[in-house]
Amino acid sequence: MRKTAVVTAGTAGIGLETAVGLATAGYAVTVVGRNPDRGARAVERINAANPARPGRFLAADLGSLDDVRVLADRIASDHAASGDPLTVLVNNVGAMFPRRVVLGGIEASFVVNHLSPYLLTELLLPTLTAGAPSRIVNVTSGAVGLAKRTFDAVEPPGGYYGFHWYGRAKLANLAHTLDLAARLDGTGVSVFAADPGGAATDMTKGTMTDPGIVSPGLRLLWPLVRRKFERSTSGPASTAARPSITAATDETLTGRTGVVIGADARPAAPLRAATDPRVVEAVRRLSERHAPLSAA
Repeated sequence: MRKTAVVTAGTAGIGLETAVGLATAGYAVTVVGRNPDRGARAVERINAANPARPGRFLAADLGSLDDVRVLADRIASDHAASGDPLTVLVNNVGAMFPRRVVLGGIEASFVVNHLSPYLLTELLLPTLTAGAPSRIVNVTSGAVGLAKRTFDAVEPPGGYYGFHWYGRAKLANLAHTLDLAARLDGTGVSVFAADPGGAATDMTKGTMTDPGIVSPGLRLLWPLVRRKFERSTSGPASTAARPSITAATDETLTGRTGVVIGADARPAAPLRAATDPRVVEAVRRLSERHAPLSAA
């Protein structure tokens, strides 16, 4: 049977480099994205890396939970029909918004960075379990360290600052990742978080240069923060993809789960807040409420 992988937001940047790395490692890779032209170019690169196992593109808007449900059903049906296991799912999707945006009635950052990968993962668990040993890799971010840690509602109290809300959504997803690892322990499905560190991507070259995305207190230090940020995000996306590739393929991680792979592609200690039982339980309730596994 073939080794197969699905990479969300895999048509450019870190996601594409992750997909190419998995193809090079022998996986038949499916990339998910919105733009068919980008998808076609991504498949060309994947095929060049591994002509024996052609890649494919699936179109989906990962900001739409309805689209996520359709995508999960398509992936599950395709694997059931082919008999090939789904051995790796990389939830690479991520987005930061300089101004408050609502998608399907829910704040966009929480949708894209947490609810979307949460829902896709939960819906694909039967497929991943059937394909075990398999791995789930959720891409996290250092921004979790500046996140508000209250999850009574999708939107925290106070003004909207894109960087902090991005970090909070990523913290929710990291808490879910570690909780899921504990829940699936012994099933053959391993769960990892991967921190790409900094890279020169569309998001870091665009949204992250807007000082309005941080709170006023941090904004006062923006010139210093920005210079430091620009130095840390000047590396290539291929380097930032290494933690995800490592989490998906490294044989030394076989049998392990609930591990965070840091920007140096080595295991790292998780943020303590992501293991706080109160945070974990609040995130679980919020996720189940806003992204139920069966559509209403």
